[in-house]
Parts: sequence; C-alpha cells; structure tokens
Amino acid sequence: MSHIAQIENLHAGYGRAEVLFGVDMAVQQGAVTTLMGRNGMGKTTIIRCLMGLLTPRDGTIHIAGKEMTGAPPFKVAQAGLGLVPEGRQVFPSLSVVENLRATARARVDGWTEERIFDAFPRLAERKSHYGFQLSGGEQQMLAIGRALMTNPDLLVLDEATEGLAPLIREEIWSMLDRLKKTGLSILLVDKNLDELERISDQYYVIEKGMIVWSGDAASFSANRTKVEQYLHL
Repeated sequence: MSHIAQIENLHAGYGRAEVLFGVDMAVQQGAVTTLMGRNGMGKTTIIRCLMGLLTPRDGTIHIAGKEMTGAPPFKVAQAGLGLVPEGRQVFPSLSVVENLRATARARVDGWTEERIFDAFPRLAERKSHYGFQLSGGEQQMLAIGRALMTNPDLLVLDEATEGLAPLIREEIWSMLDRLKKTGLSILLVDKNLDELERISDQYYVIEKGMIVWSGDAASFSANRTKVEQYLHL
C-alpha cells in the first residue's frame, strides 16, 4: 500500500525546547492511521509540522510523494490535507453555513453543504447559528464538516473526541467509520482504544518526542496491554 504522507527523522521544537527527536511515521493511502501518547509527548507538534504550522528543525515530510518539508499551510492544503484542529477553532462570528464555505474547495462528486448536513443533522438544524452559539459537540461536528468541505485526500484529526459527551462521541466515531469505508485516508489522534481498535489500520505511540511502538491492527490487538502501559491507562 502506498503512502499519502511520510515523515522521516523529524526534529522540531519551540524556542530552545526540543520536542521531537527523530520521528519516523507513515500514513497509508486509504487507511486509518492512529497517533497515540500522553499529553505533552509531541502529538500535536507532529500535526503542526505536517500541516505547515511549524517548521521542522531537521527531517523530511513527503505528501503524495512530493517533499513538503516546511511548506506553508496553504500549500499543504492545496496538496490535499484537511485539518480538524485540537480545540475545534471554528470561526465564532460566522454562521454554520459561513464556516463551511470559508475554506471550501469544490470537487466533482465531492463534499457539499447538503452532504455535510445529511451526515450531521444537528448542524442542519443550526445552520443559521453562529459558531459561538454551538455546543462543544456541535462545534466539533462543524470542524469536521469544514475540513471535509476542502475535499481532502487526507483528513487529519487532532483529539477528535476529547471532552465530548458520550452520545456525541459515538456520532463522530460512526462518521469516521463511514469515512473510512469511502476510502478516505485518515490520520487520527485520540485516546479511546476501544473505538480506535474498531477502525484503525496502523498505530504509532509517541513518548517524550520519540516513537516507542508501532504496528498494524493485528499487532495492536496482540499487544494492547503493552500499549496501555505506554499510555498509563
């Protein structure tokens, strides 16, 4: 299986603080790849480097076979990556519809407002509401919808279900399962091992800025106790 994104020997940090120490990982085309680790271990820093929000100090990032190390975010988006950021970050003063249109990129047979509203009926009921008027769960649905409206080749979700009510989490997991079945490539940061085991194809565990365990779905199932020890679950 080919790689839609590949990270090699990635070093990165903030100011004088080094956060990543030679990270290697690959996101397979048409698969769900999961990145796990305790808070502060470097997960979001990897995502920021991948999305062009932070320039690596060393290493390379390839997207669809093209080197994109240090490329600006708009170039990364044009290369086919869509981000659902940690904390959702919807536009608070824009309506649901305006949020969806803000970064939309049309594609034949791609995602449209109508498809987003079919996928998330709650958003259809609140299409004229402003971002700040939505609940946390509704904002997360909107953040996912906004990313899908760019019609990405790779959907990147940083802490996809953190802090959400159980019913909302289940709705989002169901949506991710449906997206996987369409063949969309997904890079997912989350901590819910039961749900991850249901949809993930490849796993990486990061600790103190280094990948300390990786494996496919069968390896994860066979080594789940070991993985839980890294995560302190």
